[in-house]
Amino acid sequence: MIHEANTPIRAERRTLLDQMGIGIAGLCALHCVATIVLVSGLGLGGHFLLAPGIHRVGLALALIIAAAAIGWGVWRHRRAAPIVVALAGLGFMAGALLVPHGNVEFVLTIVGVSLVSLAHLINMRARSAQ
Repeated sequence: MIHEANTPIRAERRTLLDQMGIGIAGLCALHCVATIVLVSGLGLGGHFLLAPGIHRVGLALALIIAAAAIGWGVWRHRRAAPIVVALAGLGFMAGALLVPHGNVEFVLTIVGVSLVSLAHLINMRARSAQ
């Protein structure tokens, strides 16, 4: 008899959460690039794109989805790598909130979202290796 936690529907939900995490990380990276191009290159959108609220909401979403997807995955496959990489990435993203807008913030954010995306990929691969 198949245990309820191993049903294809539950596996699809976990995969969807990881895909959402990767998508949010991609949107964050796009936001960073768009901010640099539009604000510094064209002088447009600074009041909206540089608003601290956007960054706090993005980090909160990343934390919630990572906790759900990666936490659930680690609980199931018992591999620590996804959570270690995700925590490092979320740490970089949180660090980006503590510095003024500029190059340092951009680098911290891009490194952070890249690590969070990598953590979601590692989590999906660990799940599929079961």
